Amino acid sequence: MQDSIVKLSKASKTFALPEGGTITALGGIDLEVRRNEFLTLLGPSGCGKTTLLHAISGFVDLDAGRIFVDGEDVTQTPPHRRPVNTVFQNYALFPHMSVGDNTGYALDVARVNRAERQERVAAALRMVGLEGLENRRPRQLSGGQQQRVALARAIVARPKLLLLDEPLSALDRNLRQAMQIELKTLQHELGISFMFVTHDQEEALTMSDRVAVLHGGVIQQLDTPRQIYNHPANTFVATFIGASNLFEGRQCSGVVATEDGEVVRLDDAPARPAVQGGTVTAMIRPEQFSLDGPRDAPGLEITVDQVVFVGASFEVLGRTRSGRKLMAQVPASQQAAVALVEQQRRARLTYDPAAVHLIRHSGPQPAAVP
Repeated sequence: MQDSIVKLSKASKTFALPEGGTITALGGIDLEVRRNEFLTLLGPSGCGKTTLLHAISGFVDLDAGRIFVDGEDVTQTPPHRRPVNTVFQNYALFPHMSVGDNTGYALDVARVNRAERQERVAAALRMVGLEGLENRRPRQLSGGQQQRVALARAIVARPKLLLLDEPLSALDRNLRQAMQIELKTLQHELGISFMFVTHDQEEALTMSDRVAVLHGGVIQQLDTPRQIYNHPANTFVATFIGASNLFEGRQCSGVVATEDGEVVRLDDAPARPAVQGGTVTAMIRPEQFSLDGPRDAPGLEITVDQVVFVGASFEVLGRTRSGRKLMAQVPASQQAAVALVEQQRRARLTYDPAAVHLIRHSGPQPAAVP
């Protein structure tokens, strides 16, 4: 049996622009989705993630490349003959049909016998927590319930792959967070692969087994959420996934020295190969700074511009002597140190050199998020 449920080989797609010329949506993408995996396609608007999803479902024809689902080449197969189902952003429920009829529509088209249909519809609604609502119409449901109906309709046909195109974007924050956990639980219960499209970094990190970060129609990095967050492959990923403080400069003698005079100390562990004199970017995440670190710990002096309370933490925003902007995220438990910083308008942000991540410039770097 194939280890992957989906495989894309050199998938390419361009679109014509109204003002003339073309734009590359997919730039020769190679991608494999593992069985029983929750894979998220993450990136800014226009990066190609929805085009990639629609190419797999059959709603977009590739200019070049091949698509395989469960080992079968489906590049030329029409959408209704592919063993995949899609949950769209707007749910696309039939307003004149009941919840039960919406859920069982695909079974009606497939002419599944009545007894089996009722059994599978009941099982799908039970799985998404909508038992007893079979006779309601979509307008009688909340946004979260409508989203569940769309999910039930997608899984009732027992697809080999479920594609989800930003299905949570219309929900409020609390419901969205609850549905993230429910979706991940449902994926495990079904034992099928999910491909999920979002531009929300937190959502991708919360739900995924792996994340594919796209930019300009190209996969910038494909890895686990922790690896992508802690070890981004380039400056685009570093700035798009969470907040980051970046220091581009020359690596020499265990430090990165920037042109504006800042120095970031590096861990001297032998596992980190030195590139003496080479241009690199050192990344320090805001939460890796501390206001009460040891006196002998490396640090950066800043003038504090603003302190923002965000509940579980404080965001300390400031500038170094060279004018470089920095952000530190300090736990709320350090509020005494934060109060002193607010009063003095100065701070020393210490960090552990082992937490500094180096991005090596082996080629042109994608444009970072401003």
